[in-house]
Amino acid sequence: MKVTVERAALLKSLGHVHRVVERRNTIPILANVLLRSDKGRLALKATDLDLEVIETIAGEVGPAGATTVPAHMFYDIVRKLPEGSQIVLESSGDRAALAIRAGRSRFSLQTLPESDFPDLAAGEMSHKFGLAAKDFKRLIDKTQFAISTEETRYYLNGIYLHAAGSGQADRLRAVATDGHRLAQAELDLPAGAEGMPGVIVPRKTVNEVQRLIEDLDAEIAIELSASKIRFSIGDVVLTSKLIDGTFPDYGRVIPLGNDKTLIVDKPDFAAAVDRVSTVSSERGRAVKLALSAGKLVLTVTNPDSGSATEELEVEYDSEPLDIGFNSRYLLDIAAQIEGEVAVLKLADPGSPTLIQDKDAGNALYVLMPMRV
Repeated sequence: MKVTVERAALLKSLGHVHRVVERRNTIPILANVLLRSDKGRLALKATDLDLEVIETIAGEVGPAGATTVPAHMFYDIVRKLPEGSQIVLESSGDRAALAIRAGRSRFSLQTLPESDFPDLAAGEMSHKFGLAAKDFKRLIDKTQFAISTEETRYYLNGIYLHAAGSGQADRLRAVATDGHRLAQAELDLPAGAEGMPGVIVPRKTVNEVQRLIEDLDAEIAIELSASKIRFSIGDVVLTSKLIDGTFPDYGRVIPLGNDKTLIVDKPDFAAAVDRVSTVSSERGRAVKLALSAGKLVLTVTNPDSGSATEELEVEYDSEPLDIGFNSRYLLDIAAQIEGEVAVLKLADPGSPTLIQDKDAGNALYVLMPMRV
């Protein structure tokens, strides 16, 4: 094969696909990226057997063909070549090497046969629908931080994407939880998503999709079945296995009867939590919220280093309440609140608290308290 491509296009495309390749691989072919040239196009493909990314770019193709080269090394070479250069990639069947030429630079990389490269066969996809990129990115952004990293509860290691609601008000809902906090965001159910199976999209897939959304005005085509999901964004197609597990009945932990309402100025509240948590230890990140009429006192006590308190004026007219939270989790949720005002609905020191943006009704957060 022989193909000539623009450095900028090749670098951008390699930037998308090489991230999928794990740094440590026991199977040599999985460390490589597949290059396939045909009819004025060069396709690049990488996989870790759970996730596959294919991107196609324009190129001048001599003889069509395919080969595989080490992904990270190839990316580093292209990254270091001069800006604006034309890159010629050439391989012949009798030598297990790919020649790379740009200006006065010459490289030769060892190759493995493309026939060894695995294919993540997607099979039949039962549902297909389209979404504005900015809407889907918002679903991810609002929930991603709450994905569990605990491998033993593998069914929480992703975002649960499903159709929710009944009849006229059907919604496409994304939920993530790690057992300490829960994040839920939703939007109107797109045409074609009716009756879709509830699927758990793995954390790595979520991260890659988020990075691939570079143009917020673009459209994303989503296809899914009970075991696979595929995202098509421009010239990039990402196919992924889904987490084979049952997501818990999250509705049971969303409190409905919390009768104490705290309304805070979000920037002031987040800044105050951040300040007082400076003295907290890595192990005990607890911040105590002492609530009384119109007033909130934040306190952090660390036996090893000292203590901090800060007082805020707030809207609160229920009975006094002392409750503790993990300061890191509070700040994570505050970062998702788009408006200036956050609403916290509380019950008692041992029950989950519901947190929402005063103006945006399409997202909610639940936070479990800590003993303080």
